[in-house]
Amino acid sequence: MTHSEPPHAGLADRHGRVATDLRVSLTDRCNLRCTYCMPAEGLDWLPSPTLLTDAEVVRLVGIAVGLLGVTEVRFTGGEPLLRRGLVDIVRAVAELEPRPQTMLTTNGIGLARLAAPLAEAGLDRVNVSLDTTDPARFKELTRRDRHADVVAGLAAAADAGLTPVKMNAVLLRGVNDNDAVPLLRFALERGYELRFIEQMPLDAGHTWRRSEMVTGAEILAQLRSAFTLEPDPVRRGGAPAETWLVDGHTGIGGRPARVGVIASVSSPFCGACDRTRLTADGAVRSCLFSQEETDLRGAMRSGASDNELADLWRKAMWAKPAGHGIDDPRFLQPARPMSAIGG
Repeated sequence: MTHSEPPHAGLADRHGRVATDLRVSLTDRCNLRCTYCMPAEGLDWLPSPTLLTDAEVVRLVGIAVGLLGVTEVRFTGGEPLLRRGLVDIVRAVAELEPRPQTMLTTNGIGLARLAAPLAEAGLDRVNVSLDTTDPARFKELTRRDRHADVVAGLAAAADAGLTPVKMNAVLLRGVNDNDAVPLLRFALERGYELRFIEQMPLDAGHTWRRSEMVTGAEILAQLRSAFTLEPDPVRRGGAPAETWLVDGHTGIGGRPARVGVIASVSSPFCGACDRTRLTADGAVRSCLFSQEETDLRGAMRSGASDNELADLWRKAMWAKPAGHGIDDPRFLQPARPMSAIGG
């Protein structure tokens, strides 16, 4: 066995982890311009011919599920609701055997119209990004006056049964860093599960500074000023969020109300990572912060078989680093921003 030969039929790496959670970016385009993600004028989007077709997406996901042991598929972007074939892609993936869990991460714009068709197609759950309950602050953060659309999208997801509906929030120092408590109140009142995510060095302008990041510890301190939080007895496993039960509150269906913090920077969980990523132009990334990618699109369009593509994917994951290395002085931010990698 050589250093470059994976010994596992699935997506194993040299550090004992096996990836079973696939994140699929369907587009790098977005209809918001969040200040922590991209400039006001947007970015140079990927040319259409370089993007995977709907059939290519479904084929690669089918390889991941059927040959490589993937059990969860999350569609991301950019903004995946902008993908015209989204409902058909979800339906095709939900029909795979064995059937994977299917999820979607979205900014919520357009979800009011698409939640029911996505649920009918087989989508199981949805995560919606909402960084503030204040419409004016939302406009400042996203450079778009679409707060009401996101709120409507959340409600539509709940009505369609895409539960538990999860909210993702990023707090920025000096902008919305006091919004933790209002956001949790908003989520609890509606039965949503809130996840705070530390701001990561994945912005297009490479302006991220650790000293300016609102840490998970700061977020928890804010929440504990208004709520009693108890440790969640449910085992975390490979989940990115550390969760707490909110005393005195219940979610939809009587489940205990939870709040989570994804402290990717201050408390990394790389040792339990079970994710693999596929970009909208068909590249495998073993880590969100990878400096290297493996091109599956080129191999596929050159006639590679499913087994050959599976082998390329295995080798890409076998080379996965032990951690993202943000604390390493030699750390370099990926050339691609979050919108081009997929969340």
